[in-house]
Amino acid sequence: MAIEVKEQDLTFHLYTKRTSYIFTAVKNRYLAHVYWGRRIQIPHMENALLLRWSCFDVMEPVEHPFSLDYICREYPSSAGDYRIPSVEVEFEDGSRECNLIFNGYCVMEGKPEREGMPSLYTEPEDNCETLELSLVDEIKGIEVLLYYTVYEDYDVISRSVTIRNSGEENVRITHVASASVDFENSDFEMLTLPGAWGRERHIERYPLRRGRQMAGSSRGASSHQMNPFLALLDPAATEETGTVFSMNLVYSGNFTTGVEVDQVGKSRMFMGLGNEDFSWLLEAGERFDAPECVMVHSSDGLGEMSRIYHRIYRERLLRGAFKEGNRPILVNNWEATYFDFNEEKIVSLARAASELGLELLVLDDGWFGKRNSDTCSLGDWYANLEKLPDGIGGLAKKVREQGIQFGLWVEPEMVSPDSDLYRNHPDWCIHVQGRPRSECRNQLTLDLSRTDVCDFIIETLKEILSSAPISYIKWDMNRHMSNLGSAKLSAKRQREMPHRYILGLYRVLEEITTAFPDVLFESCSGGGGRFDPGMLYYMPQTWTSDDTDPVERLYIQYGTSLVYPVSAMGAHVSAVPNHQSGRVTPLKMRGDVAMSGNLGYELDLTKFTEEEKEVVKEQIAVYKNLRNLILKGDLYRLKSPFEGNDAAWMIVAEKEFFAAYFQIQAKVNPGISRIKFRGLKEDAFYEDMETGEIYGGDELMQIGLVVDLFGDYQSRTWHFCEKRLCESNV
Repeated sequence: MAIEVKEQDLTFHLYTKRTSYIFTAVKNRYLAHVYWGRRIQIPHMENALLLRWSCFDVMEPVEHPFSLDYICREYPSSAGDYRIPSVEVEFEDGSRECNLIFNGYCVMEGKPEREGMPSLYTEPEDNCETLELSLVDEIKGIEVLLYYTVYEDYDVISRSVTIRNSGEENVRITHVASASVDFENSDFEMLTLPGAWGRERHIERYPLRRGRQMAGSSRGASSHQMNPFLALLDPAATEETGTVFSMNLVYSGNFTTGVEVDQVGKSRMFMGLGNEDFSWLLEAGERFDAPECVMVHSSDGLGEMSRIYHRIYRERLLRGAFKEGNRPILVNNWEATYFDFNEEKIVSLARAASELGLELLVLDDGWFGKRNSDTCSLGDWYANLEKLPDGIGGLAKKVREQGIQFGLWVEPEMVSPDSDLYRNHPDWCIHVQGRPRSECRNQLTLDLSRTDVCDFIIETLKEILSSAPISYIKWDMNRHMSNLGSAKLSAKRQREMPHRYILGLYRVLEEITTAFPDVLFESCSGGGGRFDPGMLYYMPQTWTSDDTDPVERLYIQYGTSLVYPVSAMGAHVSAVPNHQSGRVTPLKMRGDVAMSGNLGYELDLTKFTEEEKEVVKEQIAVYKNLRNLILKGDLYRLKSPFEGNDAAWMIVAEKEFFAAYFQIQAKVNPGISRIKFRGLKEDAFYEDMETGEIYGGDELMQIGLVVDLFGDYQSRTWHFCEKRLCESNV
């Protein structure tokens, strides 16, 4: 059992293989957080939970009074606690106080489904239990249900929240956290993954200070600018050592997260739905489900935290045929042609791709309507017959005749003002009546909070996918929300639109991916602007960034790997000078970086020299031999580009590993540089599959191998396989 309850004092102990999470119901009324960390027995509660009071604070009217502002809370409401509450509401009489009192619990096997929302799931073989706790406001009739699912074998606890209006009056929810944890101290550093377009998920780490340190997105998407991830860690924590507490929201829209350090140095960590553009009117008898939050504790540094996230996302978030199956190596025509292509050009790319050993050609933007630039035709999802006289079906057939699969780019959440769809349905976009409609990239956002708009997208995509042998869809979304309003929602529900949009998106994705289970879907949002667990639930991989420069990708892919597995990252080799940075880098380095993910190419293959063709053929042959390892193995980050001139990582499976080392700039007379591997068996022997040399696992980890690279932008990779001692010549 993963959940134990001590009835005499209502103490709840949730434990995985290596962690414990403990809280209690103080005076049978208020949930108080006791402990989260390395697995322990149930502690001496008077020692573990100190009930304090102060003459300057509001007291609880019970025997031996205490202050709610001083104790560590488990899911705090506003009454008597001046820190950030987990839930905020407004009642019809204008009052906002909500006092949540413990009302009961139950323990169930497995995990209840969350209809219409992505979440982790369970399999019959999992050692999973779920704790449901009921909290009520006894005066207003609001009930908050807290769900804790313990994935014992994965060292993961997922949390979610449901709010029920059991009273007689309407209530407006203005904030809801999916998880909140209080700590007695604030001796932590806060780690987030901020960024921008083309510079996503860089690592930012800084000490906590008194007051509130907040992060989040109000752009209608989880965003390039801030990922829905937060970690608190020991100041001395590294990849290998130190304590880490982390949260990741399974959601693709606005969110808020942060930490508050209070007057006596306690800290409150939380994550949930964004405040600025969120409220939800909950009528009598209705319920509201908040997104799931995945919580991971590591006592062995950031590397162990990452491997826990990677494993559970690969095995209990990703779904469908491509959850474990190999992804095809693709070429995308975008940087090869942009909008300037015809059928002959695409078929020639397919022919060149097939000759090099690639497996899929993806036709990107420009194949539909009158789309010869980004100024028109989004929403008009019919083939541009001037470019493609035989339509998508005819082109797909000709591409497949070259021996490779065919894929297609779509941006179904958007509409161009210059389009038949917009002229027929100008009210279908997000807008505020009577105000100008702000464009970005010459496009507007369709209002997916509307059922009729979602129905149109579903029907249109089903028609496209049924019209041709399409094996892959790149699903793009190139702008964030503005002019927040919906023609369908009443005035009192306008602030519900951003969340209703995400729920509509999830409904569309569920229907489309279910109807076409053999199609590989890749999420994209101007690159990596919606790289989150919510999208990964429907699409097993995400275009990591529009920035394909390999040096920039070292930072982007390194930061992304803190939470998300390499199996989720789309990574392409592109032309030089790079179209985003102008940097010129060797083809080998571009390939070595891209092989640490789902390998693809985004350039004109027909312009390769014979020498370049041979390099690419070798890259593809190597990757085909490695991709099962790369997509399923455990990642170890060895050198951070954020901390120096080099970057290195390795991916380890049961009997083999792949490692890559990158030098950004050359140094004259640099001294000896070594790569020391991790995660190997000390008593095993490993053979270098390129040289045939054999090394002990202990030697590879303690002494390592010399890395001798000359020049800027250089790289080196290794593939080792375990060799039985009796076979070795050591």
